[in-house]
Amino acid sequence: MRQSRAILVTHGLSKQFQGFRAVSEVDLSVAEGTVHALVGPNGAGKTTLFNLLTGFLKPSGGRITFAGRDVTGQPPERIARLGVARSFQVTSLFPQMTAREHVELALQSATGLGRRFWRSDKLIRRFSARAAELLDEVGLAALTERPAGSLPYGQKRALELAIALALDPKLLLLDEPTAGMGLEDVDRTTALITRIREGRTVVMVEHNMNVVGSLADTVTVLQRGEVLAEGPYDQVKADPQVIEAYLGADVA
Repeated sequence: MRQSRAILVTHGLSKQFQGFRAVSEVDLSVAEGTVHALVGPNGAGKTTLFNLLTGFLKPSGGRITFAGRDVTGQPPERIARLGVARSFQVTSLFPQMTAREHVELALQSATGLGRRFWRSDKLIRRFSARAAELLDEVGLAALTERPAGSLPYGQKRALELAIALALDPKLLLLDEPTAGMGLEDVDRTTALITRIREGRTVVMVEHNMNVVGSLADTVTVLQRGEVLAEGPYDQVKADPQVIEAYLGADVA
């Protein structure tokens, strides 16, 4: 079987905060078309690593390449234009805007229309059909005109995924996509990620190991900002170092 090429690679990636090394010499290789999970407890460096990959933080050392291009230290908007989209741990939606308006705004952001989006109904309608498709893809077809502030938490996270997909990313980074969800929403979100991964590469930070086991092709375990173990889920969950350091009885 032909091995997928790496779409995202880091070499010796590091980040220091006033002498504290939050990420230390991380070598990461994410194969195109796969789901790659980053796991570890609070303080392991997962979100810092995400911020480095997406340009929200500049590294203290090391290099990041995406699709063969060096993106080390590039600003978030430039990395996003290359085909990288990210969802955040905390929902950041406009409560009064409808689900449709959120996705239309995301769709226009890649076109250079800028403020003209708000000035013309014709420009708005230009994005309506695609917005409807994306909302249907994440299971929100019946809620397009609902204000985002009135949506339950799980549906807000689904809307954030639709917004990210509106950028037509080659690489989708999901920061704890099931955090704070009940079992039903976790199952629904897992099924949603399974659908949207087709034709895309996904990197996700996730604490729920059942979700990781269901979705991830490769798991990287971080400990104090360093890579402790990496491999398929079944291999990683059986690693004595991983069990001792992090997962313990939570590994099933």
